[in-house]
Amino acid sequence: MAEKSGADILVQCLIDLGVDTVFGYPGGAVLPIYDMIYDHPSINHILVRHEQAAAHAAEGYARSTGKPGVVLVTSGPGATNAITGITDALMDSIPMVVITGQVATHLIGTDAFQEADTVGLTRHCTKHNYLVKQPGDLARVVHEAFHIATSGRPGPVVIDIPKDVQVATAPYVKPVLNAHPSYRPQVEPDADAIERTADLIMKSERPILYTGGGIINSGPAASQSLRALAEMMGAPVTSTLMGLGAFPASSPQWLGMLGMHGTYEANWAMNKADLLLCLGARFDDRVTGRLDAFAPDSKKVHLDIDRSSINKIIPVDVPIVADCGRGIEALIAALKARGYKRPDYSEWWARIEGWRARRSLDYVETGSEIMPQRAIEELFKATRGRDVIITTEVGQHQMWAAQHFHFDEPNKWLTSGGLGTMGYGFPAAIGAQLGNPDALVIDIAGDASIQMNIQELGTAIQYRLPVKIFILNNEYMGMVRQWQELTYESRYSHSYSDSLPDFVKLAEAYGATGIRIETPDQLIPGIREMIDSPGPVVVDCRVAKLSNCFPMIPSGAAHTDMLLDPSQVSGTLNDEAKALV
Repeated sequence: MAEKSGADILVQCLIDLGVDTVFGYPGGAVLPIYDMIYDHPSINHILVRHEQAAAHAAEGYARSTGKPGVVLVTSGPGATNAITGITDALMDSIPMVVITGQVATHLIGTDAFQEADTVGLTRHCTKHNYLVKQPGDLARVVHEAFHIATSGRPGPVVIDIPKDVQVATAPYVKPVLNAHPSYRPQVEPDADAIERTADLIMKSERPILYTGGGIINSGPAASQSLRALAEMMGAPVTSTLMGLGAFPASSPQWLGMLGMHGTYEANWAMNKADLLLCLGARFDDRVTGRLDAFAPDSKKVHLDIDRSSINKIIPVDVPIVADCGRGIEALIAALKARGYKRPDYSEWWARIEGWRARRSLDYVETGSEIMPQRAIEELFKATRGRDVIITTEVGQHQMWAAQHFHFDEPNKWLTSGGLGTMGYGFPAAIGAQLGNPDALVIDIAGDASIQMNIQELGTAIQYRLPVKIFILNNEYMGMVRQWQELTYESRYSHSYSDSLPDFVKLAEAYGATGIRIETPDQLIPGIREMIDSPGPVVVDCRVAKLSNCFPMIPSGAAHTDMLLDPSQVSGTLNDEAKALV
C-alpha cells in the first residue's frame, strides 16, 4: 500500500469528511499542510488577517450552515491568537475543528521558536484536544475529532500536529467510525422522564416554554418540533439570546427574549409560571438573575443533551438528558397518546397581556438624533422578505438588535452569547457569507467592537464577499458607559472612544464602500444604499450618544426588579446590586 505524508493524510481526511472551506493563516509549522492544500483546489482556503478572526469566521460558517467550521493555524502565536475564538465556540456550543501546527516532536519542551503548549493551553476551552505524535494516527484522530465536535453537545476540538509528523509517511486507510468506545452521547430521552413531564403539563395552569440555542444546534427539525409543541399547548414561549429564531417572533405566543435585557412580559411570566419547560438552555446567570428568586413557584423540567448542565445551577424536578429535537418529539407523542387537548389558559394569557401592556421596549425620540432602537427597526423593515443573516459584535448594539430585529427562522442570528466577545461579528459574518453566498449578511456593530477585527475588510475584499457592516456609532464603549452611569455615578473611566477613525475613509482605503448617516432623515435612504451597494459596505450611523439599553435587570437582582427606564434607577440599585453589575 502506497504511503502518504502526514500532511497528505490530513488533507485527504478533510476531503473524505466533506470539508470544502477552511479558515486559516500560514506559518512555518504548517507549511507542509499548506503545500499540500496547493494541490487540492476542492478545498477553499480563506486567508484571514488574524487567527482570532479565523476561529470566529469558522463559528459563523458553522452556526449558519450546520456544518462544522474548520481552522488551520500555525504553532505558538498562531494557536494562542485562536484561543479566544475557540473559547467562544465552547461557550456557545459551536462545532469546530482547529488544526494547529507544532514544533517538531524532538523540540517539544525546549522552548523552541514559536513553541507553545497548545494542548495544555486549550485543555479547558475545548471539548477535546489531541497531540498527534505518529502519522499513522492522523486518520483516526481527524475522523474522531469531527465526530466529537459535531455530536452530542457540539463544541471545538483541537488537533495539534508537530511539523515532523506532517512530513513523515504512513499508509492511509479511511477509518470507519461507528462508535467511540467511551464517548457516547445520550440522544434518546428516558421514557419515564417524558411521562413525568407529560403529567406536569396536564396539571399545569401557567406553563412557559423557556428555549435556548440547543434547539438550533439540534437542527431545523427541532425548531419545527418546538413550534408543534407550542401550538399543541397554546403556551407562551420565550428564548435566550442564543435561541432567537428557533420560534417565530411573529407568533402571538412569542414573549420576546428573557433575561437581563429581556422583555417585561417574558421575565414576569417566567417568575409567575407554575411549570417551566427548559428546552436546550442552561440557566445562564444573565437569564436567572438572583437564584433564590428565579421562578420560585414553578415545577421545572430541563431537557439538555449535556448531562453536566442539568442541576448545575438550578435544581429541577424532571431532568431529561437527550437531543432537544428527539426529546420534544417524544413529549409530543406522549401527550397525543393521552388524548391531550389544548387547555384553557385564558387567565394566564390575560396576566401576560397585562405585562405586555407595559410596552417595555418603547423609547423616546428627540427628533434631532437617530435613536439606536429606531436604526435597528428601520434595518429590520428594509430587509423584510429577504434571506438575511444578522451577526453582531458585543455591547448595547447587540442587545438592541436582539430586542428590535425579529427572527422567524433559526440560523439567521449569530452572536457571541456565553463569552461576550468583542470582535466576533464581522469575521462571523464573513464565515456566514461564505456558507450562504446568496444571503444578505449584515454585521450590526458598535464603534468600539468593530475595531477589534476591522482588518478583516481585507478578507472581504479579497474574496469579493458582499458583507455589510452597520455601525451604531455613539462614540462610547456603550455598555461599559451605561454601567458606569448607573452604578458609578457617571464616572466614565476610559469608556469614551476617543480618536475614532473616519469609518468611511477606512472602508474606502480597503476598497469597500463607505456610507455615513448623521440625521434621522438620512436613515432610511442610507440603509437602502447599503443594501443596494455591491461588495462590502461599512455604514457609520451616528446615533444618540447617551442612549441606554432598557429594560435591564441589574446583575444579582430578581426578574421582578426590572428597570424599564432611567427614572427607576435612583434608589433601586442598592450597594450590593451595584457591586454585582
